[in-house]
Amino acid sequence: MRRRALLSAAALGAVAWPAPALAAKRRPDVIVEPGTSIQSVVDAAPAGALTPYTIGLRPGVHRGQVIVPADKTFLEFRGLGRGPRDVVIADDRANGTLKPDGTPWGTSGSASVTLSGADFRATNLTFANLFDEAAHPEITNRQAVAVLTRADRLIFDRVRFVGNQDTLYVNSTAAGVIARAYFRDCYVEGDVDFIFGRATAVFARCQIHSLNRGSTPNGYVTAPSTDLTNPHGFLFSRCRLTSDAPAGTVYLGRPWHPSNDPNAVGQTIIRESWIGEHIGATPWSDFGTWSWRDARFAEYRNYGLGALVTADRPQLTREQAAANEIADFLGDWQVSCGA
Repeated sequence: MRRRALLSAAALGAVAWPAPALAAKRRPDVIVEPGTSIQSVVDAAPAGALTPYTIGLRPGVHRGQVIVPADKTFLEFRGLGRGPRDVVIADDRANGTLKPDGTPWGTSGSASVTLSGADFRATNLTFANLFDEAAHPEITNRQAVAVLTRADRLIFDRVRFVGNQDTLYVNSTAAGVIARAYFRDCYVEGDVDFIFGRATAVFARCQIHSLNRGSTPNGYVTAPSTDLTNPHGFLFSRCRLTSDAPAGTVYLGRPWHPSNDPNAVGQTIIRESWIGEHIGATPWSDFGTWSWRDARFAEYRNYGLGALVTADRPQLTREQAAANEIADFLGDWQVSCGA
């Protein structure tokens, strides 16, 4: 397994989040040391909050599954280290890992952190799923989520997401329900479908790193399941798509149709981004019987050795690009989140 150098480093709501610089100056409402349950602190946070409540996290590895329920609004997890690597929130279960009752956790249940409270914010930390594939050959369902989002208006600022298969699950409460997440200056790592789901997710100036699985293909960056009624799925703007995998062995994405839902017409747009040579001339893949050509996949003005322009790489026109900016994806929330 590709093991990261991880543990060695030690609204539109009633009230909008303050600008990033001002938010960082707010003193945490509570500070958590490694070894103290983050879940217990979340449980004690005010319910239905209309103003930010900040949980400061001291450097180190904070182990254990964390669930932020829907009534815990305006929470912030803020890492208090020098950089995102210093504070790690981690768990290590996979889809096929068994619960105490002998049943598997499933993909959603594998999440190290589940976020169902609106207006959540995370800053300067790492979310990880440390499930070790090589140590558990008996587990064949290896989806292991680091973060599952279900709520609207979520901000991730200088955050790392570390895992293998299904690292970042950006979702909503139901098909057709809009849930927006904004990722700014973040790092996302994985191999198979490691950014997936039906949420509207904007990645601005992020590094998207595909691991080398030593196979062909080596993986898929995205697996969107955007509902047909939602014009906005995944947008990658001015990002860097990197990998140590051989040239042409990684796909940009494939269309996920949960339970064969025909209305899950996934959207991934990658624009003005640097793409490494791990991406080949045909960067999109079918998903079972579902053709990538029926999905909403497109690029615009990308560059780098993997940013080829071929008949199998749909490109936005200038007019289409003008209608697919960050502001279009975030809507009237963009000012509040500092986009």
